[in-house]
Amino acid sequence: MATVMQKIKDIEDEMAKTQKNKATAHHLGLLKAKLAKLRRELLAPPSKGGGGAGEGFDVTKSGDARVGLVGFPSVGKSTLLNKLTGTFSEVASYEFTTLTCIPGVIMYRGAKIQLLDLPGIIEGAKDGKGRGRQVISTSRTCNCILIVLDAIKPITHKRLIEKELEGFGIRLNKEPPNLTFRKKDKGGINFTSTVANTHLDLETVKAICSEYRIHNADITLRYDATADDLIDVIEGSRIYMPCIYVVNKIDQITFEELEILDKLPHYCPISAHLEWNLDGLLDKIWEYLYLTRIYTKPKGMNPDYEDPVILSSKKKTVEDFCDRIHKDMSKQFKYALVWGSSAKHKPQRVGKEHELEDEDVVQIIKKV
Repeated sequence: MATVMQKIKDIEDEMAKTQKNKATAHHLGLLKAKLAKLRRELLAPPSKGGGGAGEGFDVTKSGDARVGLVGFPSVGKSTLLNKLTGTFSEVASYEFTTLTCIPGVIMYRGAKIQLLDLPGIIEGAKDGKGRGRQVISTSRTCNCILIVLDAIKPITHKRLIEKELEGFGIRLNKEPPNLTFRKKDKGGINFTSTVANTHLDLETVKAICSEYRIHNADITLRYDATADDLIDVIEGSRIYMPCIYVVNKIDQITFEELEILDKLPHYCPISAHLEWNLDGLLDKIWEYLYLTRIYTKPKGMNPDYEDPVILSSKKKTVEDFCDRIHKDMSKQFKYALVWGSSAKHKPQRVGKEHELEDEDVVQIIKKV
């Protein structure tokens, strides 16, 4: 591990010393590819010894979505978990109180949301310091990340945590790169673009590919991509996740400072101790999870508005709805009647491929 760590440090030092311009783009692209490969080695679990993931980290995923609380020690993550879910996570005024991963559950708008209080992250977590590796590995299984920041400690904490998560392949509030990468057996590197490129050229692309021992591939860009974007696509293990920056302890800062924070994107100011704006935070979590509530309507009865079926925004067809209720329902499916914003008329008769919208009402008609 020490040798990998030293190699990473050497590359980071060289990148810091290298001036960024067109002449050095090829060299920097090569260094970034080497760095990504070394980070992947750190991500891989040790083959022998080294112990397990640590007590409390193997938390069974339950409910409709999972939200992770990430932050430096003593920023108020445990207090926030206690206020939102009623789960007791040890709270103290000194650092490093939470040593294991504590799960809690919020019932909100009919959805069961699992909230994880992860141990306080420390700088260098991506390099295996502290329990950082377990913290960030667990973060990768979440549907949304809450980065909890202390309003009285500098916002530089935000930059440090982002750097740690980025180092582990988590991309916050970003879409996957809009580029196509396809390996082939022969023909060399074929690089095409539909837009003008300011970051990548054929030489840089070839250098990055050669670092991964890829000598034949078709690469098509549909936007002005960077070397980091290309490396992310080649690595293929990146996770793109919504993130909310929760600024806690706002009762300890001035109104003027709060107004400055309010202009920043993806932010939600709260005071967990005084329970300020917790409703606003729950609304924001719901918005960032992109969940869809579907109400069931048994034949001849009123819709059940108390217990909705929760679907993700990426899987919300009638077939996904059937699979969520029972794995055999799709086999017995004849057609469905849908009321709501996705229906052209009330009710609309639809097939399995029909896409549902939030708060639609669905009645499944089975084969006789």
